[in-house]
Amino acid sequence: MEATVTVTPDQLPELLLHVAVVRPVFLWGAPGIGKSSLVRAFAESLGLECVTLLGTQLAPEDLIGVPQIVGDRSRFAPPELIARPTPYCLFLDELNAAAPEVQKSFYSLILDRRIGSYELPAGSVVIGAGNRATDNALARPMTSALVNRMVHLHLRADVDHWLKWAAHNDIHPWVVRYVTQRPDHLWSAAPKPEAPFSTPRGWHMLSDALHSCGDDLDDTLLDVLAAGTLTPAHASAFRAFVRTIRHAYDLDAVIKGEADWPRDPGDRDLLYFLSETFRARLIKELPGSRRHVSGAVHRFVLRAKTMLVELAEISVECAQLVIAADADGAPVLPSWFLVEVTRDLPRLAARR
Repeated sequence: MEATVTVTPDQLPELLLHVAVVRPVFLWGAPGIGKSSLVRAFAESLGLECVTLLGTQLAPEDLIGVPQIVGDRSRFAPPELIARPTPYCLFLDELNAAAPEVQKSFYSLILDRRIGSYELPAGSVVIGAGNRATDNALARPMTSALVNRMVHLHLRADVDHWLKWAAHNDIHPWVVRYVTQRPDHLWSAAPKPEAPFSTPRGWHMLSDALHSCGDDLDDTLLDVLAAGTLTPAHASAFRAFVRTIRHAYDLDAVIKGEADWPRDPGDRDLLYFLSETFRARLIKELPGSRRHVSGAVHRFVLRAKTMLVELAEISVECAQLVIAADADGAPVLPSWFLVEVTRDLPRLAARR
């Protein structure tokens, strides 16, 4: 199912508070963005135990139970995990990854809150979750009857929420600082080939590994950890970022003229990272109109054009990266700045 309207993790608790208490909810979202932890936190906020069932690990009898003879009749005895005397949150994780016969077993549980003669206690909530087929994750089509039994919410990753969460969950400072500078690297779409890719969960795993290894881990081990948890381009950029921390080498030093762009061929990943950071700084600092340029911004523009010339002398590819359009061919830097760059760079280059 494709998202038409999405919600952030900050918006989700209030939505669940109003909706999940009256109707079953299905939470869609990419792998690793925190669906399960958000549901558990919601259940805890209501004072309910969260009972999780994984669709990929269930058989129909795990839900409907097994028959037993009571008197002269048979009846199904629902499993103890579900048949509880007090209200709870039933979390059906990976629901759309369950086999079709298992999905059918959920019909009465989701719509009527009942399995055989057992009915969920008043005050219980039912929440399902799953990945989308576009995420290259295991996802089977759900029947229209099952889809129509739930309210569907589409969750998206949100960097502000994740950074607030990270501040209270011992996420490694390197990870926090990097994601703060590159919020667009918090999440990336799952690749078609089997390979690590960046998600909030991936950054959390990298943080745990960094804490375990200690800040004095060598570059080889850092390469292994980053490559094993992140999208390759993000892993390379993160490694370069750590190098800037260790060697007190950052973009501000280059802007102030206190340091040069790295020229050593062995520092190519560092040069690429600083180029991307420079591009992000220009996007953030430059106003959309030339009329709104203050004195401080004007000085920054002059320095930026000189820096582009210096960067092009080392790597034309990196200089082009700074001013390149987005994936759709649309410029990301203000048009007035790009015009000035086109006009002034030959003159600035001649001076050198």
